[in-house]
Amino acid sequence: MIPIVRIFIMLATFALCLYALSALRLEGLFRKNSTVQIQLFYILLAMALAYLVSQYLFGLQF
Repeated sequence: MIPIVRIFIMLATFALCLYALSALRLEGLFRKNSTVQIQLFYILLAMALAYLVSQYLFGLQF
């Protein structure tokens, strides 16, 4: 697969994962006034989910 297409798919799945995670209310799992840690957790979780989804999509290619 063309590398630019792979990068686009990774960025698109990252954006979709961030959008999907914004619907969750995970703030209750963290201490109060820890917004930096919550944002970092959301970004890392979105990156992990985007990696898994994109690898799945890449695996569908014959």
